[in-house]
Amino acid sequence: MGRGLFLGRGLFLCLLVFCTSVLMELSTAQMPGFVSLDCGGSQSFTDEIGLEWTPDDHFTFGERTNVSLTNETRTQYTTLRYFPADDRKYCYTLNVTTRTRYLIRATFLYGDFDSNNVYPNFEISLGPTFWSTIVISDASTIEVRELIFLASDPTISVCLSNATTGNPFISTLELRQFNGSMYFTGFENQFYLSTSARINFGAESEEPVRYPDDPFDRIWESDSVKRANYLVDVASGTKKVSTQLPIDVNRDERPPQKVMQTAVVGTNGSLTYRLNLDGFPGNGWAYSYFAEIEDLAPEDTRKFRLVLPGAPDISKAVVNIMENAQGKYRLYEPGFENLTLPFVLSFRFGRTIDSSKGPLLNAMEINKYVKKIDGSPDGGVIASIISPYTSAAWAQEGGDPCLPVPWTWVHCSSDSPPLITAVKLSGQNLTGNIPSDITKLSGLVELRLDGNALTGSIPDLSSCVNLEIIHLENNQLTGELPSSLATLPKLKELYVQNNKLSGTVPSGLLNKKLNLNYTGNMNLHEGGKSGSQTKIIIGSSVGAAVLLVATIASCLFIQKGKRNSKHDDNVQILPTQRLVSSLSNAPTEAAHCFMLSEIEEATNRFERKIGSGGFGVVFYGRLIDGREIAVKVLTSDSYQGKREFSNEVTLLSRIHHRNLVQFLGYCQEDGKNMLVYEFMHNGTLKEHLYGPLPHEWNFNWIKRLEIAEDAARGIEYLHTGCVPAIIHRDLKSSNILVDNNLRAKVSDFGLSKSQVDGVSHVSSVVRGTVGYLDPEYYISQQLTDKSDVYSFGVILLELISGREAISNESFGVNCRNIVQWARLHIESGDIQGIIDPNLREDYDIQSMWKIAEKALMCVQPHGHMRPSISEVLKEIQDALLIEREALAAREGLSDLSRNSFHSSVNMDAFDIPGTENYVAIDESIAQPTAR
Repeated sequence: MGRGLFLGRGLFLCLLVFCTSVLMELSTAQMPGFVSLDCGGSQSFTDEIGLEWTPDDHFTFGERTNVSLTNETRTQYTTLRYFPADDRKYCYTLNVTTRTRYLIRATFLYGDFDSNNVYPNFEISLGPTFWSTIVISDASTIEVRELIFLASDPTISVCLSNATTGNPFISTLELRQFNGSMYFTGFENQFYLSTSARINFGAESEEPVRYPDDPFDRIWESDSVKRANYLVDVASGTKKVSTQLPIDVNRDERPPQKVMQTAVVGTNGSLTYRLNLDGFPGNGWAYSYFAEIEDLAPEDTRKFRLVLPGAPDISKAVVNIMENAQGKYRLYEPGFENLTLPFVLSFRFGRTIDSSKGPLLNAMEINKYVKKIDGSPDGGVIASIISPYTSAAWAQEGGDPCLPVPWTWVHCSSDSPPLITAVKLSGQNLTGNIPSDITKLSGLVELRLDGNALTGSIPDLSSCVNLEIIHLENNQLTGELPSSLATLPKLKELYVQNNKLSGTVPSGLLNKKLNLNYTGNMNLHEGGKSGSQTKIIIGSSVGAAVLLVATIASCLFIQKGKRNSKHDDNVQILPTQRLVSSLSNAPTEAAHCFMLSEIEEATNRFERKIGSGGFGVVFYGRLIDGREIAVKVLTSDSYQGKREFSNEVTLLSRIHHRNLVQFLGYCQEDGKNMLVYEFMHNGTLKEHLYGPLPHEWNFNWIKRLEIAEDAARGIEYLHTGCVPAIIHRDLKSSNILVDNNLRAKVSDFGLSKSQVDGVSHVSSVVRGTVGYLDPEYYISQQLTDKSDVYSFGVILLELISGREAISNESFGVNCRNIVQWARLHIESGDIQGIIDPNLREDYDIQSMWKIAEKALMCVQPHGHMRPSISEVLKEIQDALLIEREALAAREGLSDLSRNSFHSSVNMDAFDIPGTENYVAIDESIAQPTAR
């Protein structure tokens, strides 16, 4: 077992002993290993089910606040703790017993605690391992995340970080210890189990079953809970059965008796369900639980099979509960330790031909494998540095020093596992000697310990061969300046001024090209000299001379350029703006100004019209150098007047991205305003969906997803890659163009607006296109990036359905809007009712569900309920991965074709976005197991 697993070093959590945020002693009043932390609480209490809660009032970070909701009165949900939306992580640390299995549970009830109408979106991790993204979409719904793990160290840390909207927060944190081996797998040293579904079938109410009925306080959700796409497609003839008689659940962590006393039975011979699996597709652990609780006649039999579409091998085993469990009212639990499961799981239990009774199901549990991430191997070194300063705020950040985000005073490499490249502890009241362990940081590039009260000598740092910058000034260091510093091959800066160093400066440092400052050390001098010397060396004398000459030449060149600068007074020169992006801080070049004669020659005097709209007309052209262009000529009475023209030129001059139509220049002459773009050979998305081009090439579901991905990338760049952010304001299928390589690009920025300093734009005139226009923006005239997300959600619905956003015929008598029509179908589970018939079932239904549900989130009526475009892009990439995997299986292009449900998936061999959701586990163990 376990072949194909990637071996890791395990989680380096021992350092957490030294950076504890909160160390909780395990409760002895309940089951051993129970911790119930009331985040933001102020006093201990016992709740209505007997769980003992402890406040996190010793937690030094974040702010506590009260939450008031009429439908939630449980004490632990009347408070929460929230944290700044910054670049650091905030960690709780809990004591555990090594080589023991636990369930860790975190819950989040928003309750609009900050009253800013922006739903939070942030990440939670267990140590260095990413656990889940917390996306709040309802102020009164509790988000729950559970993870089952085998403890490898005496502490674990749960960290919140990477907020994209709102503030990270947490309501409760719970730890539950297991006694036995129900959740043992051959992979537990390398993988966690993330709970995706734990269902109590035949439940008599919507209330979940948990402690004290479940002594380990697992939450068994009722199958009668009305939740969109939770359990749907229920077969006709499904009925509930129950018993009050005791059930023998054997031992360990089997489902509790109360769960096994209820069940569903398929009286017509079939139990059919469809279930959304959070976190999938991926490899999972799945078990079904059966107990015969009906009184069968002597001649009756109950035999049935599990049927998974596309997985015939899994469907072979026959369940006979009485025989398998060796009696009535006894538990039998067949399952799989390793299945590759989809996002939308359709499953059926079907009666065999020789059975007189339909199938029976009591409970089901599905967990997803989450690959553990190795923490930084430098964690032990950092632990030794901070151990004398555990009361200092900088020493209490918690978790791994590098992952998922680094501590504020360290920088880390992008290696796996990451190495620490910088330690920045300037002015942190450090005392004593410089820690000798710091010489073990092999990846160290920058060391800043200046402005402290460090004493003793400077250690030999020659083992840190990557060191470039050393700042030790303004301490009380003694001894000589080590000659070993001169052996550091990359050293560029060495600052040791204002210490108590003595002796001579090594000649190797004086001859080395670096910034060196050793002033303020009364007894440190150059060889042959004495007394304090002011010495700041910047390279050699030759290097300094070259630098001086270069500086003077640069100044003269700039002045000459200014004197020779000219421009045509007849042409209005538009201002060039500076783009600050994540890639470059360099100013962009000004937009190219075409002469009218050039445009007329290129377009053969505007001979070929290729498009038109409220803005004017678009003409095809070819420049002298052979480049094909599209020239947009604005009409004199166009709503896109001079201000919009200047706006588009200014915006397009400062942005460059492969998924944005390339802007080549403009022309303002003889009262004409013209914009020049690259020519896109394959027209618009609208034309391919329901225009004149639907059959020109294979417009299948994968191609539609690729176009959606391209467009989302372009919009993401506008929203996150430009400072200030740019809001398109007129996204629609006719503004997504397709090039010669069938890649999509977003066009038409005439209505775009910059979002300054994160403040939404308020306009007296609402602009956009009916059908794509954000209703909240229309009512409030308040423009945000979520207005673009709404429009993109409409485009996603167009891609699914092949129908226009607004139609008098397509959506029935009382509906003209694609959003209203699609919502009715999707929320009722009828996704087939909106899928474009031209797709001919050439798609994977789970990828279709992913996009449909994300599209519905995009078109929520209120902007704060919608995801960011980055979240939408991630969902599109996941759907593409599902489709490519399915295509490979159908065409026999990979090992996946052997079995689409339980094949060995080594996704690390592919360079595909989103593959972090997959793990490599040997398929040979994907066989049913009964415990």
